[in-house]
Amino acid sequence: MNKFKGVYAALMTPFQANGAVDYEALKVLVDHCIDAGLTGLYVGGSTGEGFLLTEEERMEVFRTVGKHLGGKCNLFAHVGAISTDSAIRMAKVAEDSGFDAVSAVAPFYYSFPLEAIKTYYSDIMSATDLPMIMYNFPNAGGFNGMLDVVNAFIHNEKLLGIKHTSQNLFELERFKHLERDLTVFNGFDEMLVAGLSMGADGGIGSTYNFMPKIILEIYNSFNNGDISAAQKAQEKANRIIADMIPYGVFQMEKEILNQLGVPVGECRKPFLPLSTEGKAKAKEIAEML
Repeated sequence: MNKFKGVYAALMTPFQANGAVDYEALKVLVDHCIDAGLTGLYVGGSTGEGFLLTEEERMEVFRTVGKHLGGKCNLFAHVGAISTDSAIRMAKVAEDSGFDAVSAVAPFYYSFPLEAIKTYYSDIMSATDLPMIMYNFPNAGGFNGMLDVVNAFIHNEKLLGIKHTSQNLFELERFKHLERDLTVFNGFDEMLVAGLSMGADGGIGSTYNFMPKIILEIYNSFNNGDISAAQKAQEKANRIIADMIPYGVFQMEKEILNQLGVPVGECRKPFLPLSTEGKAKAKEIAEML
């Protein structure tokens, strides 16, 4: 499990001007992230606008990334869906494409009971030989019982760990003290130092796409015992994040990458286009980076 520790970009999905997925630009973005020294990629999640893609688009993204990288880094495929069958189909494509693990947010919208959610994860885990990273994101999906789900699978060796996108750092710390050691990833970029201090084994985040060097500075400084340097790097990251929030985080992240010469286009509707003021601020951030 130690080989999976580290920092992973929650990979964006580039789009062409007509709204189609830009698979060639996807390869450029992948190289940009991995060449910077990140441990790997988390593909098809919230940052990748996964729920704004069709199932076939999501699967083709997995195929493209897997074929392009060919085992050069760790790859996690987010296959979460409301439909178990859809999640299984995507998991099988991820396995065929050379991914190291699958991940899934709990099924949402219908307020499924705990037993249904447990069955959902069991079915996905049984469908392939890949290990599972459960995606704990209560603010987005409305499900706040992931600790119970994880405990139910603690003796299942296919459970690799958790992506914890929550401000509940007590829960993050509890994930690290169950009957079996699990790999836990911090999910909120602005809290990476805090997550690491509570036991996280690394992080998965969206800003890692455009400021991987700052993220690596946080992670490496912390692991080297230089907490002051890690905090200063976190402050640097958080100043950028604070400047992005008024304009829309995903829209800003994409425009910063565009300004850096990594063509990712805009977000899909119903995300709104970035304002003129936002584009100016994105250019300012890109120039600073």
